[in-house]
Amino acid sequence: MKARILVVDDEADLQLLIKQKFRRQIREQEYEFLFAENGIKALEVIAENQDIDIVLSDINMPEMDGLTLLVRIGEVSPVLKAVIVSAYGDMDNIRTAMNRGAFDFLTKPIDFKDLEVTMEKTLQYVAQLKDTLKAVRENDILRMYVDSSVLQFMTQDTFEKSLMTSENIEGTVVFMDLCGFTSISEKEPADRVVTMINKYFDVMVKEIIAQGGLVDKFMGDAVMAVFRGEYHLDRAVESSLAVRNHIDGFREELSDNSAYCPKVSIGINSGEMVSGNIGSAALRRLDYTVIGDVVNVAQRLQSVAKPGQVVVPESAYQRIKEAFQCNAVGEVNLKNKENPVMIYEVLE
Repeated sequence: MKARILVVDDEADLQLLIKQKFRRQIREQEYEFLFAENGIKALEVIAENQDIDIVLSDINMPEMDGLTLLVRIGEVSPVLKAVIVSAYGDMDNIRTAMNRGAFDFLTKPIDFKDLEVTMEKTLQYVAQLKDTLKAVRENDILRMYVDSSVLQFMTQDTFEKSLMTSENIEGTVVFMDLCGFTSISEKEPADRVVTMINKYFDVMVKEIIAQGGLVDKFMGDAVMAVFRGEYHLDRAVESSLAVRNHIDGFREELSDNSAYCPKVSIGINSGEMVSGNIGSAALRRLDYTVIGDVVNVAQRLQSVAKPGQVVVPESAYQRIKEAFQCNAVGEVNLKNKENPVMIYEVLE
């Protein structure tokens, strides 16, 4: 890619000299030079050209000198690097320039071979910085899509060898669903729907994380979460009650002048499940999740829960009944379950 270089100097003949000395690189589109006669003009050029790679700047200039410009460049961009090219090459100026962020310091009269070597070295450093920032941004974006436990798993030495392995774990699965949101999505503009559901998901995720849970996936207007470790069931219930109470406080004015007061229905189940990568390694399409009957029952409990209800089966009720106030709902028939299941509503 063509490197863009800003030359900041008030000497009128320097611009012509630069164009002559680097005519081959300019012709072959290796370099593109921009020019400014002082620091103020340089900042204007930088503001208009966000893709400038390096700055070559003199020190002694009217309106804003090169040493002041170094400070401003550091404020404008962490990536943009400057090389001072000045006749004032005493140690005080050199130390001041380096302390203010100069990448290098060259003295006049300019040795253009030395200048080209310095420019290449600076451009390589800037390219490395940009690659690093890109990797950081990509990692931050990845963290928005992938749970932290998956990222930790991905950094293990045995990651690729164990892509399709799994383990049995003891934990609690929670399904949280926004009641009646499907009908809202049919009436409201798409951008409004996305804004609303993201607001609700943000509440859910914060409460899940606050109790040490992991968001397994988003499914339409529902969230699946997994809790592991000590008191995983109690923490899952605490999280669910917090989500329910928080969501109950929302009210949305819709475009047809009606109001939407969201409610969540929540199903919780605990037990042994299989944790691992589900999918196809050959297609490079995997989903790190949990599966098993415990997961299926949790989802079906959510499907029978009424708006605002947090529902658990008998087995979970026996483990939390002394810590949480619960009411018996009764026996319900769950999909693909031969016998009815006794369920309880957790109140508080």
